[in-house]
Amino acid sequence: MPKTIDELSKEKAYLLFDSGVIDSIEVGTIAGLCQIHKYLFDGLFSFAGQIREKNISKGNFRFASVLYLPEILIKIEQMPEESFEDIVAKYVEMNVAHPFFEGNGRSGRIWLDLMLKKNQKKCVDWSQVGKRAYLSAMERSPVNDLEIREVLRPALTERVNDREVYIKGIDRSYYYEEEGNYYSE
Repeated sequence: MPKTIDELSKEKAYLLFDSGVIDSIEVGTIAGLCQIHKYLFDGLFSFAGQIREKNISKGNFRFASVLYLPEILIKIEQMPEESFEDIVAKYVEMNVAHPFFEGNGRSGRIWLDLMLKKNQKKCVDWSQVGKRAYLSAMERSPVNDLEIREVLRPALTERVNDREVYIKGIDRSYYYEEEGNYYSE
């Protein structure tokens, strides 16, 4: 049986760490996020690493309009990354922007961990973050990011270069995305 896009992409996510390419990614930038997305989805999606050119929504939530997306992404890139709170705020804003047609969550969680690693010497041990708690907190995060901070804070670890933490995190990240359908407008 042929592998699914998620299975192939997950293999690429493992290789991102194992190859050391993850250490060459621009941290906290749009270019860096595009690097991650392209690495994960190159050959799987024609738009890998490219900012979307159509409006998208999930459920009743419409992500940032493509009309304003380039300006929004510049503003997000310029957001501070000094504290855990700053980094989570930047991550939340990028989630609202949703720059890619598909693959935002998987790419964004790696992007978040790279910012945490660089600026806090920590990363999220995603195996400690439940799917329901994470998704509920992210759903409410555009209004208030306190809940997502409190979901992530207890899962922070200093094991930033630990392959086991990374692999379990990738597995959990792909689990979060199951049954996530986006609709193009």
